[in-house]
Amino acid sequence: AACQPAVSSAKMDYTGSSYQGDEVNGRMEGHGAYSFPNGTKYVGQMLDGEFHGEGVLQYSNGATFKATWKHGKAVGPGTAQGEYTFKDGLQYTEREWDYCNEDDRRYYQELLHGLKPAGETLEVNQGQAHSIPKGTRDVGDGYLELKTGTVFTYQGEMLRKAEPEEIQWALETCRS
Repeated sequence: AACQPAVSSAKMDYTGSSYQGDEVNGRMEGHGAYSFPNGTKYVGQMLDGEFHGEGVLQYSNGATFKATWKHGKAVGPGTAQGEYTFKDGLQYTEREWDYCNEDDRRYYQELLHGLKPAGETLEVNQGQAHSIPKGTRDVGDGYLELKTGTVFTYQGEMLRKAEPEEIQWALETCRS
């Protein structure tokens, strides 16, 4: 008699991953959700412990990659072999982009929501940038205090100690 799928929920201590879904003979098979330790999650079809069939990778930054999978590899058309969609809804395409080109220098968010009046430029995707203390750099998820190398939330709570590479990047690219 053929094995019937069973539903399981397992934490894989060695890899730090977890799986919830169908299994056959102790292997991930059928429909399931596989979570990686970095926050990325695959939701879709599995076969003999591999991504196989239709499935979506959901990244912790809000982006997604939808593809047809064959034995763990995306096999769709083109170089990307699937559909990558950024957090803001912009879909990656292998052709020329419809924004920020030589004829129209507007960014994607400006195309979606229109241009702001003069003096109200779009400093960040969410509109106006947060105010930050003097002597700091805006690093996107908060501000970097250069004296201490510490990143704080915009509300002043400590987030992390910055690595030397992040400090250099902030000095070269981030607003003060």
